[in-house]
Amino acid sequence: MVNSCFNIQVANLTSKALKHSPFTILRILLSVFLILILVSCSKQKKSIPELGISLKDDVTFLASDELEGREIGTDGEKKAAAYIVNRFKAIGLTPAGTDNYLQKFEVTPAQNPHEQAKIGAGRDSLSIIGTNVIGMIDNPGDEIIIIGAHYDHLGYGGVNSLYRGDSLVHNGADDNASGVAVMIQLAELLKDEKLQKDILFMAFSGEEEGLWGSNYFNKNPTIDLSKVSAMINMDMVGRLDEKKALAIHGTGTSPSWDAMVNKANLDSIPLLLRPSGVGPSDHTSFYLQDIPVLHFFTGQHEDYHRPSDDSEKLNYEGMAKIALMIDRIVDELNTADKLTFTKTKDESSDTPRFTVTLGVVPDYLYGGKGMRIDGITDDKPASVAGLQKGDIVVQLGDFTVDGMNEYMEALSKFKKGAETTVIVKRGDKELTFPIKF
Repeated sequence: MVNSCFNIQVANLTSKALKHSPFTILRILLSVFLILILVSCSKQKKSIPELGISLKDDVTFLASDELEGREIGTDGEKKAAAYIVNRFKAIGLTPAGTDNYLQKFEVTPAQNPHEQAKIGAGRDSLSIIGTNVIGMIDNPGDEIIIIGAHYDHLGYGGVNSLYRGDSLVHNGADDNASGVAVMIQLAELLKDEKLQKDILFMAFSGEEEGLWGSNYFNKNPTIDLSKVSAMINMDMVGRLDEKKALAIHGTGTSPSWDAMVNKANLDSIPLLLRPSGVGPSDHTSFYLQDIPVLHFFTGQHEDYHRPSDDSEKLNYEGMAKIALMIDRIVDELNTADKLTFTKTKDESSDTPRFTVTLGVVPDYLYGGKGMRIDGITDDKPASVAGLQKGDIVVQLGDFTVDGMNEYMEALSKFKKGAETTVIVKRGDKELTFPIKF
């Protein structure tokens, strides 16, 4: 709807036009026409405002050595939480935790592979204290849209690191300072918009250890979960490559998602829509509460879970495009009826178990036939054989590889020490290489 100031401006210009010569009338009416265009396109032309603290500023601090990798329960995690609290305060978000903006939780890690961590258990000598950070834009309506991202990372590495060498800080710029920075920018964008539904912003901790923070929140919510219409999660959104695609998971969790997502994609970013609401990030905890979810992801890369995941490697323009796309989705959610939730197939349950590896980083955003290699680890079978980044694996031994699932199924057929061949497409050529696992 055009606002009242615009109506007054058009009326004044039209009144002036009637008192002047035909040439002047034409000029004034042209001005009215231009104003109409500007107002009608204002949402489409929206950009990330100059806020003083940019996406890059937020990532640079959160991914700095000072925070020592933001591992749950450490001083680095506390510093990151304090920074996010200060950003929420400056934006004007209402505290929505159990202690102002904070929601602390306890976890007792599992002591053997056959146990699960005890989240919210009584404190003992092994307990870890984590902290979620929660703020809200309190609008007139009762429904709630949740926008979240985890802010913890691996500290100096540990068992989840893919780096082999001396202990080094894992700064986690893409994973997931990028998601937190986009979340904060969305708070900036949405704070001044006239919305009906409440917007809850959540920075989770303990994601890297097993979705601990989001799991705890859903069992101990600070809001009425029955009022939540949707949850949008950003995890690793800093490496957008428009020659590939932006993956959006969870599009099958509501029949409304596909149309909303495509309508919001005004920058014509190539999209890879994945229906499953279950995946290795915090949206899963909300999906399990029958809440429609979306998870934005720009893909894995060679710096994933390594000390080299640093702030200077991110695509900040791409992050801004993702923020604006989510902003448009929120606008659609704001005027829509509460979304219908639909269950999706748990794709992770179909993943075969395997004990060998080629030593490659798959391109999870590749939608063609085969499995495209996005990175290669030195001294592993693929590197030794001569495979290259960009090669597309189409056959492994006797097994045809049509996609990621077939690739993992093929790997599950081999044991350590086995020898076979791999066929890859490299440009227009099809090449065969010997492989020893």
